[in-house]
Amino acid sequence: MTADDVQRAARTRSKILFTRAAPKSARAQMKFLRTREKGSTKTLAERLGVSRKTVQRYLSGASTKPNKQLQEALVQETESEWQPQVRARARQRAASSGGLIISCRAYFGFGPEGTSDAGRVRDIMVAVTPSHAAAIIAAQEDGATESDLHDAVAEAIADAYFRQGGCGRAGLEVKFADVEWLNIAF
Repeated sequence: MTADDVQRAARTRSKILFTRAAPKSARAQMKFLRTREKGSTKTLAERLGVSRKTVQRYLSGASTKPNKQLQEALVQETESEWQPQVRARARQRAASSGGLIISCRAYFGFGPEGTSDAGRVRDIMVAVTPSHAAAIIAAQEDGATESDLHDAVAEAIADAYFRQGGCGRAGLEVKFADVEWLNIAF
């Protein structure tokens, strides 16, 4: 692994994302915020501090580049509405019934060298149980360190992939290291 690979892996490890990104374009942000205002362009205009006509121009696509003040208001209002609701629904679904899909490329090892179980870099994509999802989400919400989050993710992957849900190799200790990339989806 080169120095660039190590830096990329460190950046990737620090970004465990649990939601999709909020709308980025002014038009998409206006549409999203209008739905939050139950379709009222008047209420949305008051909320953003602009005229109703301005809101309508962005919604129709006639205007695309907001001034700095409007852009800041759009970003702030969109993120305040988007993240809490999306995260709350996704966390609830994952912890109660859906679980998580974890995909990663990392070093996994649990057996002696020279065997098929020897440690090596593997690409793994696995569905983890709602109980593991709840533990990962709770750790994140409680302000767990990156190391603690990786420990929770490693345990979930080990149980779902290597131990097959607790059956088979129940006492198996799995080494999880050198994470190149990690994605968590609901």
